[in-house]
Amino acid sequence: MGRSVIIDGSIVYTDSSEILSNPGFEALLREYIDILKEKNSPLLRTLEAFRIGDDYDVKHFIEYLHLLTLRNIREITTIINYVNPDDLAKFVESFYSFWRNKHRFMIKKERYTIDNARKTSIVFTAVMIAEEFKNLVRNLYRTIMKNITPDDTNIIRQLPSGAQVTFLVDDIEIPDERFQSFTNIPTVWGAIFDPPVIFYTKSNKRKGVLPVVEKEILSQIKLNNKEREWFLVPVLVAELLVYVFVHREYLSHAAGLGNLFQFADIIDIKSKKASGVLIFGLPVEKIPDYKTEWKNGVVFKDGELYVGVIPALDENDYFGYMKKTMLTLHNLIRIDQGRLPVHGSMARIVLKNGKSAVAMFVGDSGAGKSETLDALNRLEEVAYVDVIIDDMGSLDILNGRVVAYGTETGAFVRLDDLPPGYAYYTMDRSIFMNPDKINARVIVPFNNYREIITPTPIDFFLYANNYTEVHSDDERIIFFDSIEKALEVFSAGKRMSKGTTSEEGMTESYFANPFGAVQRKEEHHKIAEKFLRKMFETGVKVGEIRTMLGVEGYEKEGTYLAAKTLYKLIERM
Repeated sequence: MGRSVIIDGSIVYTDSSEILSNPGFEALLREYIDILKEKNSPLLRTLEAFRIGDDYDVKHFIEYLHLLTLRNIREITTIINYVNPDDLAKFVESFYSFWRNKHRFMIKKERYTIDNARKTSIVFTAVMIAEEFKNLVRNLYRTIMKNITPDDTNIIRQLPSGAQVTFLVDDIEIPDERFQSFTNIPTVWGAIFDPPVIFYTKSNKRKGVLPVVEKEILSQIKLNNKEREWFLVPVLVAELLVYVFVHREYLSHAAGLGNLFQFADIIDIKSKKASGVLIFGLPVEKIPDYKTEWKNGVVFKDGELYVGVIPALDENDYFGYMKKTMLTLHNLIRIDQGRLPVHGSMARIVLKNGKSAVAMFVGDSGAGKSETLDALNRLEEVAYVDVIIDDMGSLDILNGRVVAYGTETGAFVRLDDLPPGYAYYTMDRSIFMNPDKINARVIVPFNNYREIITPTPIDFFLYANNYTEVHSDDERIIFFDSIEKALEVFSAGKRMSKGTTSEEGMTESYFANPFGAVQRKEEHHKIAEKFLRKMFETGVKVGEIRTMLGVEGYEKEGTYLAAKTLYKLIERM
């Protein structure tokens, strides 16, 4: 059955018998029993009354469960051989947990519409169906348990039991001859989350740098059972249209896209040509001329189109691969356009005295970019911090000034690096990934699409140095007096690894950007020099901010001290 469970959203479930008689319930139960057999679990004692040779009569057991929705276990012992109530209660409880540990998605097919009233009606109906299903599953569990063991508790826990995410899908034709072999794939045009949304994936770190290969690839890729096992999520990365094809087993990462990027609508699909494609979860044997160095992903330059492919391997089951491949596609396109892609965070910082400035922090994962912005937001003297870019953006020159554009409407951040309680404050709209592990992550929306694609002039362009220990406020932010010195620091891309990738200790990454910049280093360097020159000419303050996020003992205090220093600089402007 796989990790992802697909619930048919076209069915309005009104009775628990409809769940028990559903083929999906039988398949889920058989999968669970097979796992118990592999483990030689004592829970199998429950099924002895249903044993047939070396197997179990699953259909008969489901009929027994159906009887337990109607009558007490003591009343049906005459109908079937005796089943120990304590064993049965443990079995049902464990099976219920097995279901809840699945990634659960409801798929509701609805015609996409631009009419807001009609769209509201569709969403309302989908929410009602998902809510009804959730209540039925919960009530089915409770009824069976009540008829097995005496219910002597006054505490009821409303555990999440239905679909974690409901996807609204339609058959939307892609008006692009390059995608002739990608027809009849359900297209996601909306998503409804039922928080808290928590997914447990098989990997929790990203490895390596995506190689870029010039190769005609799209016409050679075939998706098996594409109508049933694949989904298309059209996404806007800034204003660039990217088609993301996701295998059903990795739908949790498609859900993450909903919190991180703007879903494209039918007008975008009809009016724009796709700039990039990402195929997530393609079996290795389906990747033409596969090479082992592509195991953590590869980007193909297929004519004017960039095509990212993430193989269906357990080590790639991490949302970081989804996000970073998307941003690599974006950055490669920007370099081709002569714009400067920037791996960093940017925000408009507004003080209570009315003064404001736009600061961009450049740095790789764990450099302290987001943490410094959060520290600024908690300063008493700061009115608010309007985050425009959380992880990746691009620079352009407009009317003689350097301006920035964002890519994402959300953030994919480490739980450990957030202030205590912050992630739980946003629990009602966040997606949690592996909250029980090191490098646990949360995907939280933070901005609207219109703001991130609006050109924003910048005042500070700062490299986020997380490794230099400083003790004086004068050393926390320094400014470069030459383009050459700025290029040297930014190009080195030094940082102390925080364990967010497979790297450890002091590392270097060209321009702190292994997502396109390092693959197109020569072209990128010319563009970077041009933009830094324009910054020096127009008064943008180019320098380095010491966050000390990688210095032992300063993991929390360092970003606060750096934020305080930046506030003072803005206050003196």
